[in-house]
Amino acid sequence: MAKTPILTLDIGSHSLKLAEFVDVRGGLEMTRYAVSDLGLDPQADTERSQYIITTIHDLVRESGCKPGPVQLAISGHSVFSRFVKLPPVEPEKVYQIIQYEAQQNVPFPMNEVVWDYQLISGATGDVDVMLAAIKSDHITELCDCVQFAGLTPTLVDVAPMSLYNAVRYNYDALPPCTLVVDIGARSTDLIFLEAGRVFSRSVPVAGNHITQLIMNEFAISFDDAEAMKKAHAYVAFGGAYEGPQSETVDKVSKSVRSMMTRLHQELNRSINFYRSQQGGQQPSLLLLSGGSSVIPYTDTFLKEKLRVETDYFNPFNNVAVAEQIPTEQIGAHACEMGQLVGLALRQLHTCPIEVNLLPPKAVEEKKFKRKLPVFALAALVALVTLFVWISFYHRLSNAMEGIRGKLESRVEELSHVERQLIEAETEVRAIAHQIDKLTTLEANRGVWRAMLGEVSGALTEGMWLTRIAPVPTLPGTPRTPDAPRAAARNPDQPAAVKGTVIAGLEIEGIGYLDKIKTSDKITEFRNQLRASDQFSDQTEIVWQPPVRPDASTLEFKILAVLEAPQEL
Repeated sequence: MAKTPILTLDIGSHSLKLAEFVDVRGGLEMTRYAVSDLGLDPQADTERSQYIITTIHDLVRESGCKPGPVQLAISGHSVFSRFVKLPPVEPEKVYQIIQYEAQQNVPFPMNEVVWDYQLISGATGDVDVMLAAIKSDHITELCDCVQFAGLTPTLVDVAPMSLYNAVRYNYDALPPCTLVVDIGARSTDLIFLEAGRVFSRSVPVAGNHITQLIMNEFAISFDDAEAMKKAHAYVAFGGAYEGPQSETVDKVSKSVRSMMTRLHQELNRSINFYRSQQGGQQPSLLLLSGGSSVIPYTDTFLKEKLRVETDYFNPFNNVAVAEQIPTEQIGAHACEMGQLVGLALRQLHTCPIEVNLLPPKAVEEKKFKRKLPVFALAALVALVTLFVWISFYHRLSNAMEGIRGKLESRVEELSHVERQLIEAETEVRAIAHQIDKLTTLEANRGVWRAMLGEVSGALTEGMWLTRIAPVPTLPGTPRTPDAPRAAARNPDQPAAVKGTVIAGLEIEGIGYLDKIKTSDKITEFRNQLRASDQFSDQTEIVWQPPVRPDASTLEFKILAVLEAPQEL
């Protein structure tokens, strides 16, 4: 499986450097790199953002690096750094003291800067703290430029500290005190190295001062002066040395010597400050680095002036270079690669100094990207859960549809049975009606015969009946409601088969006078009816005319009232 490359970017005031490293058995190997000038005067107030974005695009295209996470180094002159001695304090209160020292030493409101710190060893064995701070708007602008160019900043280191880590990694046996002089375009970073100690400062003397002197000497533009410096610059020999025959070369070399003289003065002051204020030693080795350090005879000049062994820093002592990179090509830019090596080490190993000035916005984006796999997994789990629920609901819906179909089929069957039951009930009611009718007829069949039997049984000899008629109602009693009205009052009750209801009998008859001498026989007949089971005591003789002299019969009419109304 291919190893993830380590992408590093050094944003200087005059040029940008991009390199790609890979981890090879715990060590570093540089596989790609590119260097390009910004193409503007660092001393001018020109807006740099567009130049930085364009240059990064060019570097990525030229080097063949794939865009991705990148670790940045920014020039030391843009960062406020301070070395502060910490008073003896309990370990749990160290951070509070560091915050207090930062508020006291950083010349900006703390809410307007991005800052970090590193604990280092002091001269007498105590603990010092290195503070590094940069204006938030400045570092945010740089990170936005890098992001706009397609790269994602994950770490922002300070160039001197990154260079310090690279020196420590590449040199196993340094003298007691070593001074690294990184001569850039706008400033020179001085880094003092002792066993377990470090001190750095930036001096405002660098390669652009040579360019400015050439511009003033020849009254030309910055680009022309820069081109002249690259073509003719070297440190002029002082004293009785004969100058070059070319007047242009002579003037350029003197401009270089003027800057180097100022740099020598700054170096002397810095060494004296380090020895007196920081308790450091006299450097016994000077390592040169930076784009302006390659000006010919720079090492010779500083060696003679400082009386210190001087050499060029080689960032590839313990770092491999891929075979596809030509040796002469990497040799021409080796002095500018130290910061890139130090940046790559931050990802590969634990370094002596680790500060990170990544702005809060980028930190939050970095944290968010770290959580993206978790979010993606959570989203996947949510989608799987949703799919499972949808599948379960679909299966449940299908099952419910099946059950619903079975229920509807069963309901249809039961409805058909219900209709059959209703039809059967109708038929049953009709049959019951017929049965009631027949039962009534059967029950009433002997009523009339029984009444006639009682009447005929009460007759005496010589008495004949001429007429018997049923009486529906007795005089003075309400009429019995008829069957249709009764059915209307109770429609749910099936209509009973009703016959003729009589309350009594109207009996007319005659008696022959040769057998019946007086009306007492008629009264006796009435009494006999009253005594029967069928008729009540209300049975009365309702008509009996007087007997005529010439009559041979005796007429009468009796209303025989039944004990209870009877249905015929």
